[in-house]
Amino acid sequence: MSTYDSILQGLNEALAYSEAQVQNSVTHKVRVQSVNVAAIRTRTGLSQAQFTKSIGVAKGTLLNWEHGRRQPTGPA
Repeated sequence: MSTYDSILQGLNEALAYSEAQVQNSVTHKVRVQSVNVAAIRTRTGLSQAQFTKSIGVAKGTLLNWEHGRRQPTGPA
């Protein structure tokens, strides 16, 4: 099977799944524990500015994490 055919097959399967046309499919849900970003930053001994620079996020993002308004997702 070519790369194109493999990608096309995957897209068709995803479309069929999203339209509930697939029976006996298996769905996995991953539960990620909440992260106490303020505690992590405190343990590192870094200021907010130093910590944001070291992980490549905006200071506003860090503030939202530390105040519990948002949680880190994906690569964060």
